Amino acid sequence: MSSAPGVTRLVVLGPTASGKSDVAMAYARHHAGTEIVAVDAMQVYRGMDIGTAKPSAADQAEVAHHCIDLAAPGDEFALTRFVDAAAAALHEIDARRGRALLVAGTGLYLRALTDPMEIPGRYPEVRAHLQARALGEGVAALHAELVALDPVAAARMEATNERRVVRALEVTLGSGRPFSSYGPGLTTYPPVPFVQVGLDWPRAVLGVRIEARVHRMVDAGLVAEVRGLLDVGELSRTARQALGYKEIIDHLEGACSLDEAVATLVLRTRQFAVRQIRWFRRDPRVRWVQIEHDPVAEVLPVLEAS
Repeated sequence: MSSAPGVTRLVVLGPTASGKSDVAMAYARHHAGTEIVAVDAMQVYRGMDIGTAKPSAADQAEVAHHCIDLAAPGDEFALTRFVDAAAAALHEIDARRGRALLVAGTGLYLRALTDPMEIPGRYPEVRAHLQARALGEGVAALHAELVALDPVAAARMEATNERRVVRALEVTLGSGRPFSSYGPGLTTYPPVPFVQVGLDWPRAVLGVRIEARVHRMVDAGLVAEVRGLLDVGELSRTARQALGYKEIIDHLEGACSLDEAVATLVLRTRQFAVRQIRWFRRDPRVRWVQIEHDPVAEVLPVLEAS
């Protein structure tokens, strides 16, 4: 996606709990005209605030934020919808002669902006059939079918990730071509007008930060937030599977205690962070900053020099 002539967009990326939002806010406070674009697949849902670590109301009032609260939690939100919203936001920021600062935790969403891709269509009837099969046969059976039909796509995802497996099969069966044939090649990284800076924490330290964040979310009212969403209406399959929501829903439905839900959430978030890091590490265009203590103090000078 091209930017206005002479404009280089900044990207702060990294795993959950790495401090991306703090860095972005610090930069925006020092540079008038900076507007933040959230590149996060779950912050698009209204009402899902605590569990997605959405920027606070105060931060959003202080600095313009985009691509937050785009959809009701009952919606099935598609990548194309995000790309359209983000492209519009970037165009508006350029028109104001501002500077966009992308804060990215969802690798595919970011790649769709830095390297525009062919996005596959939706096939609702195929998807409904696959979801029914997942309930009856289990996601492992669907992943085995994907291995046979599109081994490249199958190798890129966890065999237990129902949402991704179903989507890959939906496209493969619905379009008649492999899911992996869409989008930019994972080994192709042409020059783009984006400066991408990644936050690199020691794995053990990041794990501690994740656990602390989970407990802060619970203390801030995550259980009440999830209960309220369930009381108001139906959550989409995607929203129900979001980290923090799936685990608390299990607790509220009596499948586990709150302590067990929290422990599971910590574990799954650490595993998710590993997957985020693996995705971002593929891109040689990312400049990684090793963080020792303070992400703001250590990353801000790199952004300032960009």
